[in-house]
Amino acid sequence: MSAVALRTAAPRRRTRNPEKVGAWTRRLPLLPALIFTVLITQIPFIFTIYYSLQSWNLVRPGSEHWVGVSNYGKVFTDSQFRDAAINTVILTASAVVIAMVLGTLLAILLDRTFPGRGFVRTLLITPFLVMPTAGALLWKTTILDPVYGLANFVLRPFGIGQFDWISKFPMGSVVAETVWQWTPFMMLIVLAGLTSQPRDVLEAGRVDGAGTFALFREITLPHLRRYIELGVLLGAIYVVNTFDAIYMMTQGGPGTSSTNLPFYLYQRAFLGFDIGQAAALGVVVVVGTIIVATFALRVVFSLLNVEEGR
Repeated sequence: MSAVALRTAAPRRRTRNPEKVGAWTRRLPLLPALIFTVLITQIPFIFTIYYSLQSWNLVRPGSEHWVGVSNYGKVFTDSQFRDAAINTVILTASAVVIAMVLGTLLAILLDRTFPGRGFVRTLLITPFLVMPTAGALLWKTTILDPVYGLANFVLRPFGIGQFDWISKFPMGSVVAETVWQWTPFMMLIVLAGLTSQPRDVLEAGRVDGAGTFALFREITLPHLRRYIELGVLLGAIYVVNTFDAIYMMTQGGPGTSSTNLPFYLYQRAFLGFDIGQAAALGVVVVVGTIIVATFALRVVFSLLNVEEGR
């Protein structure tokens, strides 16, 4: 047999792609974290889906039995679920928008040079460093208390005495505490955008005769667009899961006026002991959050691609 035939008959060795080998080598250290994430998130979610197909109330031992998707039907026909969903949208939208506006204004002020700027910046960041439960308790007992609260003390010269803010405006009280907590976060993101802004462009605009408002509208605001969108996206993802402020300040009341979806889920699971309906509600909330977050991420990424293509 000729040498050519031997080379043809010999089995071909598969050559490994160096790029693929390098990619798997870089991903290998992340494998334990990925396995840990799957164990603590996906497996419990699978059990939640299984429980959502059962009728199981802890108050009635032995009541567990298969009911299929009837729990999901009860969730969507529940008027309290609709009220909680509407309250969640109101709380998230109002808190994120107000916090972003205040954070942008504070960031513009801190972008200027003045004595004690570092100290002022530290004071403004402090609310974000306070634990949410402690912050909610602080607002309930120190600021909005009808007898000893600072809000009534400041407004007393204007004729407002022992006014119970939490009972009269439960959702507004929760929104105020949430805005107080998340404004520093928005401020830091916008301040990072202001710091990265090229100064020569602003100087050129001033030389051309543009005023302060025109510079902000035509140059600074378009530059801050991606930072504002990122802050709104991250803030909405976290604020939609607000539980501690409602639990500490209003307990979801009066009635269901300040009950959002996480707190309503807590009520169904740990106060009503209805594991089946609580699990179905949890699955619906998770799926809805994933859909909204995916849509928001696609919008943000598309806007960023448009900005990069210009």
